Amino acid sequence: MHAPAPEVPLSSPRPASRVKRWVVGVLLLLAVFAGLVAVKAGQIVAMIKAGETFVPPPESVTSAQAESFGWQGTRSAVGTVIALRGVTLSAELPGVVNDIRFENGASVKKGQVLVQLDTSSELAQLAGAEADAELSRLNRDRAEKLNAQGANTQSDLDAVRARATQAAATVAHLKSLIAKKTIRAPFDGRVGIRQVELGQLVSPGNPIASLQSTTPALVEFQLPQQALAQVKQGQKVRLRVDVFPGESWEGDLTTINPEVELSSRNVRMRATVPNADGRLLPGMFASVEVLSEASQPVVAIPATAVLFAPYGDSVFTLSEGKDAAGKKALLARQQFVRLGERRGDYVAVTSGLKPGQTVVSSGVFKLRNGAAVVVNNSLAPPVEAAPQPVNP
Repeated sequence: MHAPAPEVPLSSPRPASRVKRWVVGVLLLLAVFAGLVAVKAGQIVAMIKAGETFVPPPESVTSAQAESFGWQGTRSAVGTVIALRGVTLSAELPGVVNDIRFENGASVKKGQVLVQLDTSSELAQLAGAEADAELSRLNRDRAEKLNAQGANTQSDLDAVRARATQAAATVAHLKSLIAKKTIRAPFDGRVGIRQVELGQLVSPGNPIASLQSTTPALVEFQLPQQALAQVKQGQKVRLRVDVFPGESWEGDLTTINPEVELSSRNVRMRATVPNADGRLLPGMFASVEVLSEASQPVVAIPATAVLFAPYGDSVFTLSEGKDAAGKKALLARQQFVRLGERRGDYVAVTSGLKPGQTVVSSGVFKLRNGAAVVVNNSLAPPVEAAPQPVNP
């Protein structure tokens, strides 16, 4: 009897099931990835459509109208106020200060005695010289009578006359010395701070005080030589100083220097300005405007309305139109302009705008051509032709 043959085991199903699971897993991952891609693609498409239909909100700006002004042509310069007459008083002769007859900063009249030096020695000599001169005069008179009677010679008469003349000259010389030791005001004006004291020995040329006549005042300035064709003597001049903001003085152009300075090609000029209250003091810095005789019409806008750029200056004009959504809106249109003179907060427009056109006066930096805007002028800054800074 034979033994039963051993059973041969069948191949195990485990490797096949593993492959199946891997395939299913990969398919699931692909399905998830495809779903994510589809979702993201849908979001991107939706965002693109939303961007195509998005209308940005209108920008808030302020507006102003281009106005027509009659501007008087001007030539601006910087100048210095100088005195009509100004000197530094000093003594011609040495001496000791015996009397001071003025107060610092006081107004004085022409001929008024300001400082008296000691003249006691000269006065004593003058008394003797006057007595000698009187005796010489009497002797001359007697000699002339005797000569008429033939009682003396002509040489005796000439000697007596010469003596009388010499005595009179001595008196005049002493009086001149006394006068030179009496310092008087040479003209009306205001005297400055004294630089001498009682009992001080002064030498010739030592400063005593400054004397300035500032009524009227003079202002000296320079203009380029090209201005000679537009300015002439007698034109009106406006003067401002930063010491008194908001105030101005008007005068006349009185002097045009007959030569042009070689170093700068400028011409020195002087104007005379009334200064009755004496507020304009010599040495003050001043802003000067030489006014032309006639005014010229210009179109002006606030300087803040201009968008300055290297390729050209432009403004944004306002007009009715439709925005990107097709709705009625106020649109800003960029317009290139050429600018002229600037005066205060205004700037003249020589071409590109007409009077009456409305422009954006502030907020131009955030606009683009065709942008929708909303005008809100409640916070618009004031625009002035001659603004004055206000200190807080």
